Amino acid sequence: MKLEILENFRKKIAEGPVFGPFCKTGDPAFIECAGYAGFDFAILDTEHGPVSYESMQNNIRAAEVSGILPVIRTQDFSESSIGKALDIGALGVEIPQITSAEDAKTAIRHAKFFPEGERGVCRFVRAAHYSATERSEYFKRANQALVILQLEGRKAIENLDEILAVKGIDIIFIGPYDLSQSLGVPGQVTHPTVIARMKEIVDRCASLGITVGTFVDTPETAKMWRDAGVRYLSYSVDVGIFYEACRAIVENARK
Repeated sequence: MKLEILENFRKKIAEGPVFGPFCKTGDPAFIECAGYAGFDFAILDTEHGPVSYESMQNNIRAAEVSGILPVIRTQDFSESSIGKALDIGALGVEIPQITSAEDAKTAIRHAKFFPEGERGVCRFVRAAHYSATERSEYFKRANQALVILQLEGRKAIENLDEILAVKGIDIIFIGPYDLSQSLGVPGQVTHPTVIARMKEIVDRCASLGITVGTFVDTPETAKMWRDAGVRYLSYSVDVGIFYEACRAIVENARK
């Protein structure tokens, strides 16, 4: 594990905010470029992205090369999904569809070794340098990886206080698109109802000293949530960023 990258990230987010894209690509060059461009983290997506864990190892290597924090969004909060992400060297796991305290406890239990959890043990993995890292040191280091829980629906809001009382959460991430759907306004992430519910979560987390993140895809929404106290800002998606840049080039070239 490249703990210096994680330690540097913790310092940055303490001062806040930090920025990073969701990444669907299987090409490590995109991840490396994101780091050189100045992003602080990259969310390597296995929930909605097509990349396998085997290929994702190379994206993590690229993140390490350019000093950007590799976070894997897992498919779910199962032991296999979380364990594989950490085994290949992710320095954080972003776990979707958390709706209750029990979901949160399960996710954390699968992400941590004893005494904080019950993660499946194997030293012969990339995160342990394929067993080159002394075993007790590996277990100690591994438990420093970030646990980021995604709250994305009405049920999560109803259970918010119980979820936030669970120990071991590093960041609460609000998924605005799924939240908008659960509130009856799918895709309308700037709808007053969506913003109001999101601000409720931000304010509640702030009162408990819990770091909050969310997804944004315009400078205006980035500023709005930054001003509201959100410190972990996922700015757009790699393929969307590439599309917008390509479209702008074509439009300008044809003028």
